[in-house]
Amino acid sequence: MSGKRLPGFLRRTRRRDYQDSEEEDYFTTDDDDESQGKGKKNNNASQKTNGKQVKSSDATKNISGSKDDASESASSGGNGKKTTSLQDSDDPKDEETRDSFMSNGTATASRSSSSLVRSSSSNDSANFTAPPTKPAKRAASRSSTPVLSSSSAHFNRPLDRKLSYRESKFDVIIADENIKMSELCKLSWNGVPREFRGMAWKIMLGYLPTNASRRANTLKRKRMEYKDAIAQHYDIDDNARTLQEQETLRQVLVDVPRTAPEIALFRNERIKRILGRLLYIWAMRHPASSYVQGINDLATPLIAVFLSDYYEGDDVLDGNVMVLLSEESLDEVEADVYWCLTNILAKIQDHYTADQPGVQRMVMRLEELITRIDGNLAEHLMDVGIQFIQFSFKWMNCLLLREFNLKCVIRLWDTYISEDGFEDFHVYVCAAFLCQFSAQLQAMDFEKLFAFMQDVPTENWGETEVEMLLSQAYVLSTLFGGSDAHLTSSSAR
Repeated sequence: MSGKRLPGFLRRTRRRDYQDSEEEDYFTTDDDDESQGKGKKNNNASQKTNGKQVKSSDATKNISGSKDDASESASSGGNGKKTTSLQDSDDPKDEETRDSFMSNGTATASRSSSSLVRSSSSNDSANFTAPPTKPAKRAASRSSTPVLSSSSAHFNRPLDRKLSYRESKFDVIIADENIKMSELCKLSWNGVPREFRGMAWKIMLGYLPTNASRRANTLKRKRMEYKDAIAQHYDIDDNARTLQEQETLRQVLVDVPRTAPEIALFRNERIKRILGRLLYIWAMRHPASSYVQGINDLATPLIAVFLSDYYEGDDVLDGNVMVLLSEESLDEVEADVYWCLTNILAKIQDHYTADQPGVQRMVMRLEELITRIDGNLAEHLMDVGIQFIQFSFKWMNCLLLREFNLKCVIRLWDTYISEDGFEDFHVYVCAAFLCQFSAQLQAMDFEKLFAFMQDVPTENWGETEVEMLLSQAYVLSTLFGGSDAHLTSSSAR
């Protein structure tokens, strides 16, 4: 290797600016050696034996069999075929893979030398076998992304994992030192990729600042503040609670087991514990509304999304991840859910005050809108004696969480959270949803129609159907949004 330039893989790592001091130890070269075109390592000098080169003495000890066999296996990829290493490849497609490999910290010469075997072939190409990656807490996908905590950065992507065009756009926006909220909301309206969803939601909900340098301190402060609230309101003797507080706690503990019982995750006792605690603390800190049934449902998509931040590709809804999740991580999820739920409810708080005027206002707007866009359906509902409040109250109170499966709700919330004032847009979504079944409903009498509206058949819906629904709602919002006159029926005039 004497007299040859360092591979581009090593040259580039010298220029890379790492945030974590540990990452700086991955690959280093001696300045004097580099000026002479030599590729020596600072701590583990390359050893050449019988024309074969092993990165460190530790690697030599851990190779079973002869060095020749190890080199042949590494260069053939285990199938007898010669492969080109990512280090020496000039293919631009491999550059992204190498960057991801380095930034995820899975290739270290000094610490994982036993897993990387380099052989010198006739054309001096370098080959290596990367150690398998295990599902773990997220690591930053690129060095420019601020690392807030182990749960808030991007997923460790497999080496052959390539970002789609849409994912790459999110990657650029999220990695920006100062995120442009308008761009993030515009891109999120059409759905957020799973690995960016937690961060995107927290920023759009105002929980995390758009400035990357402030996020770590914000997270630390908010989580500590929530921990203090637990000590103040929850971890106290029952005799210290007033009768009203005891009644609120009793109602919360009754509703928690009823929350999404069909999903294994929410049958987990640890999830029940954090859900009950955050709902009670929210009620204590918001006495004007206190706890109302339906608020518990609003916490479920937040728990699922923020919990998935800690795992790579695992389906958190099956509850299996709870076996691996530490108490510290669960405490972080609980605090994040509490603050984001608080910010959501702040925009619709009159939905949960006395007599719930916000919900009634939305029901009235829905009736006016249906009268305008589907007069036959509105007339049929009136003829059979069905009032809008009878079926649409829970649509407004729970934001359709009980009408769709949770995966559909999460997709729906991508758009809701990106909307400035999603209460208005929700009415158009409900109108589009009702009109989906207009023909069926007009053929039903009171009993069938009432039963149908209590259990709308959406069990087979997926993201495609939800996106169609959102598109129809958007069309309605452009036609009728901002003009109360358009929502006035001709009969009312």
